[in-house]
Amino acid sequence: MNLTKAVEAKWNKTVAECSNEELYIALLEMTKELAHEKESNAGKKKVYYVSAEFLIGKLLSNNLINLGIYDEVKKTLEDAGKTLAEIEEIELEPSLGNGGLGRLAACFLDSMATLGMNGDGVGLNYHYGLFRQVFDWGKQKETPNPWITENSWLNKTEVCYPIDFGGMRVWSRMYDIDVCGYNNRTTKLHLFDIESVDERIVEDTIHFDKEDIMKNLTLFLYPDDSDEQGRLLRVYQQYFMVSNAAHLILDEAVAKGSNIYDLADYAVIQINDTHPSMIIPELIRQMGERGILMNDAIKIVSKVCAYTNHTILAEALEKWPMHFLEKAVPQLMPIIRELDNRIKEKVTDESTYIIKDGLVHMAHMDIHYGFSVNGVAYLHTEILKNTELNNFYKLYPKKFNNKTNGITFRRWFMECNPELSAYVTSLIGDDWKKDASKLEKLGKFVNDTEVLNNILAIKESKKEAAVQYLAKTQNLHLNKDSIFDIQVKRLHEYKRQQLNVLYVIHKYFEIKAGNIPSKPITVIFGAKAAPAYTIAKDIIHLILALQHVVNNDPHVRQHLNIYMVENYNVTLAEKLIPACDVSEQISLASKEASGTGNMKFMLNGAVTLGTMDGANVEIAELVGKDNIYTFGEDSQTVIDRYERGDYCSRDYYEADERLKRAVDFIVSDYVRRFGDDECLYRLYNELLNKDWFMTFPDFADYVETREKVYADYENREAWAKKMLVNISKAGFFSSDRTIAQYNKDIWKLK
Repeated sequence: MNLTKAVEAKWNKTVAECSNEELYIALLEMTKELAHEKESNAGKKKVYYVSAEFLIGKLLSNNLINLGIYDEVKKTLEDAGKTLAEIEEIELEPSLGNGGLGRLAACFLDSMATLGMNGDGVGLNYHYGLFRQVFDWGKQKETPNPWITENSWLNKTEVCYPIDFGGMRVWSRMYDIDVCGYNNRTTKLHLFDIESVDERIVEDTIHFDKEDIMKNLTLFLYPDDSDEQGRLLRVYQQYFMVSNAAHLILDEAVAKGSNIYDLADYAVIQINDTHPSMIIPELIRQMGERGILMNDAIKIVSKVCAYTNHTILAEALEKWPMHFLEKAVPQLMPIIRELDNRIKEKVTDESTYIIKDGLVHMAHMDIHYGFSVNGVAYLHTEILKNTELNNFYKLYPKKFNNKTNGITFRRWFMECNPELSAYVTSLIGDDWKKDASKLEKLGKFVNDTEVLNNILAIKESKKEAAVQYLAKTQNLHLNKDSIFDIQVKRLHEYKRQQLNVLYVIHKYFEIKAGNIPSKPITVIFGAKAAPAYTIAKDIIHLILALQHVVNNDPHVRQHLNIYMVENYNVTLAEKLIPACDVSEQISLASKEASGTGNMKFMLNGAVTLGTMDGANVEIAELVGKDNIYTFGEDSQTVIDRYERGDYCSRDYYEADERLKRAVDFIVSDYVRRFGDDECLYRLYNELLNKDWFMTFPDFADYVETREKVYADYENREAWAKKMLVNISKAGFFSSDRTIAQYNKDIWKLK
């Protein structure tokens, strides 16, 4: 089937006669049909990747690339006077994820399909997703983000299950989204929903009746947890997800010949963070309904479930009050108590107990009753083993392993930067598309002036494209001839957008004093803050206030601009990442598990400015010290300071005049003219009196290192060499490599 025939069959028109909307629908249906032809369930054993998030982004171009028809479709459209880019604008981005956790899950499904593995994703069909971020009077406002339309990637199935909560039963419905592998099979993202969900109960923000579970269960990802009703709703959601997953897994295994006792021969479950942890007791419960005794069920589950830890932050390891579970899922509590009692009978270390101080520790259950525990970057895994989860590591040293994260090169290179990826192919062939390590061949061009100039020219074209896109979609007018210094990621204090902001203020003062940079600088932020995360929202407010101050100052604006894009998502990432010169990866050392944005940026020729944290450590090892800019205290120094509890932010503030000047500017008349006093003073006091993620100790080194970055940028040939080295070394961070390692060490699919 080709597009011309698909359009004629659907609309009885030529491609040229169709509207963009008609072409999108025809492309959608054609792509679904081609994807369906590549479905398979081959292989006795299957992996189920269970995750609360799958940030899959728009799918049209990605699927066309993976099906091998992208160029053909693009040419057919162009010959008819149409453009694929305009048709893509019609597609709504599925609201199924938040940040790196969900984007990683999406990349993993792509790689599983590309490598031909028998595996599917399992999650929830959120109608409004996280939220749509709008800026209202300089503050983040959360609004619904609907994406489910009559013509979407969702395929309704006949798979339905009864799901029992305390005092209530609902019937689920499974919807599928096809995930096309690159020149290989199609896998499935299974999304469960209930048909009683009522979108009308949501107001113009994201407020709704959190107690009406029949109407709200799958409305939002991570409902506002600032009150007990919101936290309890999360428990209902998580159980709904895992109960459906358990039904599906057992049904599919039995259909293939399993007697349940041999379930480990038919299924392996990857628990992505702690959100799906209740699948352990739920599987045990459902096995009991099928006649399996508790002791046997526990043994079976312990051979089937594997846990991925995504965080070093203790507060991110979920702990649910027992009375929440007693209310929402009372049928699980006897099983959870039994699981806990078995640990208490053989382990004396109370810190490892599942039930402690009236709380059920979900990660503890995963570690005790899973057969594998993996971190997502070398440094992260070492910190888990040696510090954060050392008590568990001493119990189960053989369970712990590392699987450094990766990204899909099809989307993050071929789709979002076709000019650069095509040029790379012209230099080294196309083997890299299936084996990203082949990018190493680019190293032989590191002294080729023509190649370096071409890479620089492509970067400038992507900056121009980003400028045009932001002008059209957000009415932001960037200087394409400036350095694009970008920090786009979830807004969290440990990721330290506030450190970036303090530098911008410092640079503002320097320019006012006559210290003019050789090249104009454009600092770009993009991030959503959790609705209940007050300080994170205050940081957004400060950025937006500074946007007014800096960009309207006649002495500064031609040399320095600051922008925050609204509603940062995959679509915006695909525009900004190829345009980036300097990639800000400045989390507090020891706090970022891995990061994947850092990998996407380096692949597209940005140079990293970062701490030695997460996967930055591995990036630095690969590219060498001349091709990355690192600063700040190391992870052990930070860990030791936390243990001592002797950090005093005010000491650093008083000792550094430049830091003091920058911090004080937050509550200056200039900024308060565009800002809200309550927000600005709250953030000011948080930094001055707490600064929990230690922004101040790294400030001086950050300023010095960032100035060196800008100075080095002036030598265009030397900078192009850094770009080329980063691209050539990015192959290690392919999610194909990550998934191959998961399979070799954990899943063991044939």
